[in-house]
Amino acid sequence: MATLDIEMARDLQYHMADHGVTLHLGTAAESFEDAGGLICAHLSNGEQLTADLVVMAVGVRPNTELAKQVGLPVRPRGGLITDRHMRTSDPDIYAVGDMVETEHMITGQPMLAALAGPANRQGRIVADHICGRDSSYTTTQGTAIVKVFDMVGGGTGASERMLRQANRPYRKVYLHPSGHATYYPGTIAMHMKVLFHPDDGTLLGAQVVGFDGIDKRIDVLATALRAGMTVYDLEHLELAYAPPFGAAKDAANMAGFLGDNLLRGDYLPWYPEDYPEKTSLGTLVDVRTPKEYEEWHIPGAVNIPLGTLRDRTDDIPADASVFVYCRVGFRGYMAARILMQRGFDRVFNLSGGTLTFSSFHPTVYSTGQANYPFVAHAEDRMAELVLTGMAAVVDVR
Repeated sequence: MATLDIEMARDLQYHMADHGVTLHLGTAAESFEDAGGLICAHLSNGEQLTADLVVMAVGVRPNTELAKQVGLPVRPRGGLITDRHMRTSDPDIYAVGDMVETEHMITGQPMLAALAGPANRQGRIVADHICGRDSSYTTTQGTAIVKVFDMVGGGTGASERMLRQANRPYRKVYLHPSGHATYYPGTIAMHMKVLFHPDDGTLLGAQVVGFDGIDKRIDVLATALRAGMTVYDLEHLELAYAPPFGAAKDAANMAGFLGDNLLRGDYLPWYPEDYPEKTSLGTLVDVRTPKEYEEWHIPGAVNIPLGTLRDRTDDIPADASVFVYCRVGFRGYMAARILMQRGFDRVFNLSGGTLTFSSFHPTVYSTGQANYPFVAHAEDRMAELVLTGMAAVVDVR
């Protein structure tokens, strides 16, 4: 799942496991042999698997042998080199689609994109240019989406992995908005990751995984990315709203709000990958309800529910960093603001809460199943009802 960073792809992994699929990651099939009418696969880690059917789906490589035979230049990854009109070094030969390398919109690096959208646009540009129009292809942002059983995952722009490889500075936020208004049946909390420039908030990439409205958010964010928008611009997008289709504060708006809050210094984030090395240097505070804490909590955390925090600030050492967290980040944000206003100057809130944490570190929440929607003003109550069995978990399956 190259479009997704590992923690976002892991949501799909959990979902596949929930459907009975066993994944063998970090290994490869080295050979196959007949096993009495079945097929025995020998893996690189020494394991052997026997199956009725083997499907080989090992990726795509550009078939440029003919092009190389006639002397057309290719890049190290095997893709043909073209100009902005999709013309090769031979002015009478054009190339489009999976066999060409284009410039990535964010990193500026050459990339192979086995995607139908760019291929079709390139074909139109070739036709225009042959007929005398000065049409040109600009860049590829790599927008892609996939459905695995009931879960959908997709992304656009650069992933965090790509930004690191390109040595590009970035900031990130995680959030879990719902696909549409939470009081209208059928919605689920999605997992969204948005990457942006640390100076001006320009969007660099986005990934969304979940069950309801994923394609809509990917398309909105892909359009915003192509337009050069910032997280501040996301705040002001006016998107279609009625309870069956969206929320008054759409998921894209919410991503803008979180990015704005971060860049303006309203809070400091901490991330699941900071645990346990960074969090062990301070106090880890769980601001969820006692029942949520009892069900599961990050090891080493103390429970100070948000509603009691103002009366219990003396329980938190003021001379060390404080790392707060909740289920999705909302109560943690409120807790961080309270502590900052009480004079704590090193307060960090877990971006995406325990739901994002569970995509890095397996927990009881790493089920791969549809989860109940996030209701900011009633999160404590919703969590308590679900834990006591009084509220049904909404499932779109």
